[in-house]
Amino acid sequence: MEFKSTWSEAYFNILYSQKTKQNKMMIRCVYVATKPSYNLMILNSHSFSFPLTKRPLFPSLKKPLIIHCTQHQQQQQPLSNMDSSSSTIDDEIAVDLTPVLKLYKNGRVQRLAGTEVVPPSLDPTTNVESKDVIISKEHDISARLFIPKTTYPPTQKLPLLVYFHGGAFCIETPFSPNYHNYLNSVTSLANVIGVSVHYRRAPEHPIPIAHEDSWLALKWVASHVNGNGSDEWLNQYADFGKVFLGGDSAGANIAHYLGIRVGKEKLDGVNLEGIFYVHPYFWGVDPIGSESNQAEYLEKVHNLWRFACPTTSGSDDPLINPAKDPNLGSLGCKKVLVCVAEQDLLKDRGWYYKELLEKTGWGGVVEVIETEDENHVFHMFKPTSEKAKILLNQVVSFIKNA
Repeated sequence: MEFKSTWSEAYFNILYSQKTKQNKMMIRCVYVATKPSYNLMILNSHSFSFPLTKRPLFPSLKKPLIIHCTQHQQQQQPLSNMDSSSSTIDDEIAVDLTPVLKLYKNGRVQRLAGTEVVPPSLDPTTNVESKDVIISKEHDISARLFIPKTTYPPTQKLPLLVYFHGGAFCIETPFSPNYHNYLNSVTSLANVIGVSVHYRRAPEHPIPIAHEDSWLALKWVASHVNGNGSDEWLNQYADFGKVFLGGDSAGANIAHYLGIRVGKEKLDGVNLEGIFYVHPYFWGVDPIGSESNQAEYLEKVHNLWRFACPTTSGSDDPLINPAKDPNLGSLGCKKVLVCVAEQDLLKDRGWYYKELLEKTGWGGVVEVIETEDENHVFHMFKPTSEKAKILLNQVVSFIKNA
């Protein structure tokens, strides 16, 4: 179908639709400008409902549109019924976020990294065993659990690390080789039980879905406090008096969000001992520190955030800018480690986070460690390098000495 006006042109692609019990149509869609002035960036993404007896009211934009609507079908149409224009749309790129992903005008998402997976196993190098568990089948939330087997069963309960992977909220999983190996190493060296959370990702599931999924996962972990949860490793061997949150990049952003939520809402029986952020993905409208010297990259970060969170108010959204969050001082732990990299565009945000926390009267201890001559999440790209090993040991020391 097609809705026309005398306005500028855009494609409006329905990613999914579902008829509700109230006889309304629920639509998750994304519309993309085709005029050069828009630079082929997503203008908005939206979920909404409308009565089936009425024409839908679309979210307002700064500029009016011609909207071409194309809806995905469950079964592929015969080639004889397809015209050349539809095949062209299928191949046309709407948003190119290389090396992260590409979004096509028909709504298809092509992830360019973080798609490789490895199965759970008993790792012979670290002697850590892993397994996969389903947290919510309805919401497609799962986790990979890790437990050291050097002494098994453990002679005492072990601290618990709940970890959130990075990937700009769009790519990667706990099952990718890099994150699987990283959790093996942390679990072994820190002698903890690891829970690496698989949350739903943008753009199919825009922020704040990743944050809400992660909160559900953390509550699932907490359901084992009295030893009657669904997983025996957590029931028998996890020390809920020593719980840590951690993550890198977007995952560090999620860990921060959860730390505040724990501080405000509490989780019965869970003591959040500390949180570590590795190259945290924080941002803001106004440049700070060295950001103003890298103007060519600033807009890319702004656009990446809007891509992952189409309903955001912008880069001063509290979800991405802790300086704008009035609840920052409610962070639910007393020890924080922030790891930054010298060449990382996000470095100054990590240092600024320390300054912000201390100004709120939070009352805990926050430390920042900077790795020289390295860039964003270098430890994932070069896990065997000496600086990656040093960073790993700094995280492990934070956990063991907390």
